[in-house]
Amino acid sequence: MSVIEIRNLVKTFEVENNKIVALDGVSLSVEKGDIYGIIGMSGAGKSTLVRTINYLEKPTEGTVLVDGVDLSKLRPAELRKMRAQIGMIFQGFNLLEQRSVLGNVCFPLELAGKRKQEARERARGLLKLVGLEDKEKAYPTQLSGGQKQRVAIARALATDPRILLCDEATSALDPQTTTSILKLLKEINERLGITIVIITHQMSVVTEVCNKVAIIDGGKLVESGSVDEIFASPKSDAAKELILGKEIRYVPVEKIETKHAIRIVFKENSAYEPVLANLILKTGQPVNILKADTRNINGRAVGEMILGLPEDGQTKNTIIGYLKETGLIVTEVSENEYTSA
Repeated sequence: MSVIEIRNLVKTFEVENNKIVALDGVSLSVEKGDIYGIIGMSGAGKSTLVRTINYLEKPTEGTVLVDGVDLSKLRPAELRKMRAQIGMIFQGFNLLEQRSVLGNVCFPLELAGKRKQEARERARGLLKLVGLEDKEKAYPTQLSGGQKQRVAIARALATDPRILLCDEATSALDPQTTTSILKLLKEINERLGITIVIITHQMSVVTEVCNKVAIIDGGKLVESGSVDEIFASPKSDAAKELILGKEIRYVPVEKIETKHAIRIVFKENSAYEPVLANLILKTGQPVNILKADTRNINGRAVGEMILGLPEDGQTKNTIIGYLKETGLIVTEVSENEYTSA
């Protein structure tokens, strides 16, 4: 069942008499219980897209449905009620500096008219959920970045939302803290059944926690599907760049003298086989390992390699055929996709 349905969404802005197209005909569907990643480089339109889900940005054209309800049809009071079911956290935390940790989490409950004692009990339960029950009397200036984001998550959960939107929520955090926040979001998804949408420019965030992903480039949706499928066989230039290119830093390669290179992805059925050794024994041809890596894909280790092949076309086809027979996912790559520094 689709919790979020976006149909042919267009969003334009007028800047100094020039029309800027931020979103151009985007359609996607988020199912109940998904951790759905929306990824793209800076300026791709992903933050604009997430803000249309709760109508903080009203689209120029197109439809946004939440639980089957067309947000454009709602009156202001109805829209406010719907937004209470859509929590949101940001890169900058947006905490109230003059309020304690407990006060920050209580704030949306106070706005909703909850009694003080009821709000405090709910807030304390949420602080325990995010691991900050001992910080309720602290103020934001006394917290680390990761602790501030945990408070922001607790506050976003205060009204018991069905959907949680995360707009670059880990971009300001160090890698270790990012991992802990992603683990927390996954636990919240599993324990509370909340559907989560994560906006990010980091493929590592998507592969670590998301089960589905949409790739935005120049305001257009260029590729979407399961994280496994897109990581294994990216089709669009934007997906290839995010997975193979500039965002992932490899050891620099000055010049590789090969006309043919392939990317192979090892999954469970091939991870324990001596694939390359068997390949060389079978074909009698050497291959060059240009790059090797292991990624965390939604809690599973998945390996990848870039191999340089002999120039002879028949030998190349024999090697590719053998690798596919062993159950590997094989795609050909261009030189600039494996020499990015």
